[in-house]
Amino acid sequence: MGNKFLALRKSEVAKVAPDRSALMGKLNQDMADMKTIREADERRLRLLFGEPYEAKFQSGGVHVYDGNGDEILTYTAGVGWHEKESKAETQVHGALKAAYYDAYHAARQEINGMEVQGGFDARA
Repeated sequence: MGNKFLALRKSEVAKVAPDRSALMGKLNQDMADMKTIREADERRLRLLFGEPYEAKFQSGGVHVYDGNGDEILTYTAGVGWHEKESKAETQVHGALKAAYYDAYHAARQEINGMEVQGGFDARA
C-alpha cells in the first residue's frame, strides 16, 4: 500500500473516530487529584466527558465508552492512556482495505492479460 492510500485511509477513519485527545484532556485536568477520580461515580464521569460518552472507574483505571458502547480509551496509573479502535473505525479500515485489494487484483489481472496477448511472457 502506497503512502497516498495510507493517508486516504487515515483521513477516512478520522471522520468516524471519536476525539480521543479531547477526552484525554478532560481527564488529565483532574489527574492531579486522582483520589477525586477514584471516588467519582458514573454520573460525575458522564458529566466530565459529556454525551455520547460514558466512563466507568473499574479495576484501578478509567474506561471510556462511545455512544455505541465500544470501549475507546482506557487509563491506568501504571500504563497511562491506551486507545482502542471502535467498531466504526474497524469497518472503515476493512472497507478501504477491501477496495484496495479489489483494485490491486484487477490491475494484476490486467497486467497478466497484457503479457499473454502481446506475446510477452514475463515468466520466461
